[in-house]
Amino acid sequence: MTPTPRRKIVVAHSVRPDAPQHEVQTNKALARWLAQILGCKFGGSYDAEKHQGRDLYLLPTQTIVGPASARALGIKGPEDLWGGFVEHDFICTKAISHGLRSHLAHAPQGWSPLFSERVRNVVLDGLSVFALEDARPAAEHLLYNGPIRLKPVHACAGRGQEVIKSLDAFDDILARPDIEKQFSEGVVLEQDLSDVVTHSVGQSFIGDKVLSYCGDQYLTKDAHGEEVYGGSNLLVVQGDYDELLKLNLPDDVRLAIEQAQVFDAAADEAYPRFYASRRNYDIAQGLDSNGKSRSGVLEQSWRMGGASSAEVAALQSFVNDPGMRAIRVSSVETYIDQPLPADAIEVYRGPAENSEFLLKYVTVKSYDG
Repeated sequence: MTPTPRRKIVVAHSVRPDAPQHEVQTNKALARWLAQILGCKFGGSYDAEKHQGRDLYLLPTQTIVGPASARALGIKGPEDLWGGFVEHDFICTKAISHGLRSHLAHAPQGWSPLFSERVRNVVLDGLSVFALEDARPAAEHLLYNGPIRLKPVHACAGRGQEVIKSLDAFDDILARPDIEKQFSEGVVLEQDLSDVVTHSVGQSFIGDKVLSYCGDQYLTKDAHGEEVYGGSNLLVVQGDYDELLKLNLPDDVRLAIEQAQVFDAAADEAYPRFYASRRNYDIAQGLDSNGKSRSGVLEQSWRMGGASSAEVAALQSFVNDPGMRAIRVSSVETYIDQPLPADAIEVYRGPAENSEFLLKYVTVKSYDG
């Protein structure tokens, strides 16, 4: 990837106008940190008037959707942002992980059947639904093989998901007053696993550095007792996935990396105008209703995510020590007000969207202990 020129101004960009404070402040903290690492000026939060005509390197909170949005921001390719670009909104959601029930099912503009064909062997059993009338046939088909999980495609951090064990229970959901709107926006119905471990696999292309990583993520409870994203532990190398696979890794981790690579390549093939300089994939491994081990990519993240702070910490480590082979980094999110652990780097401390308090921080450890 083309090195980020030092004349570029690194700018935070909170895409959603109603974004919560913790997202906005995390975005600014990471953009400021990136600017320092790259030797660039930090330009604060994006301002259309202030930054017009300037050569920017953007850190958006969301994937950039549509050519008009990219042009307005001055984004021409992956060298202009740490994040991603898609032509249509559904491409950057969970929706692309699964195909439709049939060729007669509703699909959004720009839908590519090729993608679900390419990833069929690296995802769990599931279907994507974009219309209420397609929901019941899809659920009936999947419930033959055990419980399913309903996942709104725009929800994040595990929020809004429900496990359904019978068609009667699904019919109760279909009777809800707002359900038609939810399905029209997109819902994934996917087999539910037990004893799940969620792996994070991905790459970041920043300046002249390519970082590849694997790791796992875990859940924590927010102030209301709901289980949400709690952090990621990553093992990061300089270079492509080949460098990562040279390390001594367990078989389940190797499988997760290989599945992520298939998913990543399918996105490039099925959606050729898509590009991303941050490519993160969640892979779930657990047991299906018959006790059989299953592994599959759940979704992609071509934007700032929970593990982004850990990736920036890894980048800082490799810039400080270019000869270092690998590093272990962790991002942590906790809803308990507590002092910062020794040697941790604070990213955010303050109110959260659904809680009065949220603390985000990063820790760094050597690869070999």
